[in-house]
Amino acid sequence: MIDLNVDEVLHAPVRLRIMAVLAEIGEQDRISYPRLQELLDITSGNLTSHLRRLEAAGYVAQTKKFVKRTPVTEIRLTRRGRLELETYVEQLRAFVARMDENKARTESAVQHTEIR
Repeated sequence: MIDLNVDEVLHAPVRLRIMAVLAEIGEQDRISYPRLQELLDITSGNLTSHLRRLEAAGYVAQTKKFVKRTPVTEIRLTRRGRLELETYVEQLRAFVARMDENKARTESAVQHTEIR
């Protein structure tokens, strides 16, 4: 059996999508809350919940400010978040490679058995 030992915070589909969007923007850049919500096509409550979890893990940072008396929330990926995402992707790649190796061994064993 092959174990997939990955960060459960990142493994949730919505949180992974959030991290992927944030990884695409520049390292020092931020994205507004409404724009992130629009890109992900999720509800405000869902986004808020997942951002809280990512922020608690230290993977994202939120900045709240006022622009012309209007509250604005901006989100960015932290250095730790970027490193954890890279580690997560490498773990997935290794997992898939192990699956491919096992599949090839199994197919080879089946072919070898059928030839006899």
